[in-house]
Amino acid sequence: MNILLDILKEVWVLTNEMSPYLLLGFLLAGIMHEFLPSTLYTNHLGKNNFRSVFLSALFGVPLPLCSCGVIPTAMGLRREGASKGATVSFLIATPQTGVDSIIATYSLMGLPFAIIRPIAAFLTAILGGTLVNKVEASSPLPLWGSAPKQNNQEGKNKTLPQRGSLEGAFSYAFVEMMEDIGKWLVIGLVIAGIITAAVPDSWFTAFQGNTLYSILFVLLFSIPMYLCATGSIPIALALMMKGLTPGAALVLLMAGPASNVASILIINKVLGRKTLAIYLFSIITGAIVFALGIDYLLPSEWFTAPLSYMQECCMEQPGWFSVLCTILMLLLLANALSPKKLLGGHHHCHCHDCEENAQCSMVNAEGVASWKRERSGNDQCSMEIKVNGMTCHHCAANAQKAIASVEGVTKATVSLDEGMAYVEGDFNAEDIRKAVESIGFEMEM
Repeated sequence: MNILLDILKEVWVLTNEMSPYLLLGFLLAGIMHEFLPSTLYTNHLGKNNFRSVFLSALFGVPLPLCSCGVIPTAMGLRREGASKGATVSFLIATPQTGVDSIIATYSLMGLPFAIIRPIAAFLTAILGGTLVNKVEASSPLPLWGSAPKQNNQEGKNKTLPQRGSLEGAFSYAFVEMMEDIGKWLVIGLVIAGIITAAVPDSWFTAFQGNTLYSILFVLLFSIPMYLCATGSIPIALALMMKGLTPGAALVLLMAGPASNVASILIINKVLGRKTLAIYLFSIITGAIVFALGIDYLLPSEWFTAPLSYMQECCMEQPGWFSVLCTILMLLLLANALSPKKLLGGHHHCHCHDCEENAQCSMVNAEGVASWKRERSGNDQCSMEIKVNGMTCHHCAANAQKAIASVEGVTKATVSLDEGMAYVEGDFNAEDIRKAVESIGFEMEM
């Protein structure tokens, strides 16, 4: 019972320290999402040169995309013409940081970590993107990777979200982002509380002051497991309090969010083994180099000072502003994590206003599902598709955008809660399947 209370106390202390900065970070992320045009990214990333890699990393560092949401976003950039190097650069830079996680890093780990973290992500992304351009400079876009038709996406389709309002910024910041990373933030805080309060210091004796052992230990579990950029911060701090070096903490902040089993499988599937190998090599190399640089080249007190501050905070009562921010944060998390009624559904086809001899049918030709139509008049067919692999609102938005880009689609709506896409128009289902799979999801027929 005492251990449980100690864990809850540690979680409360960490939450009080982070909540004001997290709320500010989420707000800035919502403003960026709502008011920065999406064409800012796609218009500059199409060539196999250093400029596209540099800009991709520069665009990716402040974006508040979690480790799962960055995959479909990056694959969407690839479909719209981004080079492989730019895509990999975006994949490496974006999940490691974000305006929200940079501010949260400052709140718990201090200014040096908050500065070095985005710099490390930026330079590692440039390394990965440049290597990919060198190795696969002539790699073409996939057949379904051409840019969406303007008359289809913008003229006919009215379901894509409209942006540019403060209401939308607040909704994205405090509803969608909370739903996307809230669970992982809570998990990170709880794990940090358990490590701090329940794990004996003797467990980490072998790693205390040993940079090499600390780095290898952290790499071993951080690469395959899912860690979001914000949720990894309290875990990294807890490991430092148990004796791991600041460099090892940076390894967790870099490798944890940038890689996990799901992203590894999707990158291998969509971009190929060679690109995946360069992607992992760049992350591991960048993490090790910056970890060694922190531990051997920079003053240790830059990174250890926040540890003593956190220990002092445990003895002090939090200020009223921090408590208010924590209460607001807990209410937002409760709203995001509250149980929702998931509406299921099976894939079926139906036609609206079909004449007597109009019909839709699904057939299998050589194991591939597609649509065959025989119809008359101006009727349109609608289709309900089960989309597997979506885990956040960015996933759903990118799936909707990919489906909307298919020739003949006049309306596309994707529901994250249901895991379903609702499509209308005069289209071929095989084209939709290719579009969905091109961004890393699976279409269940």
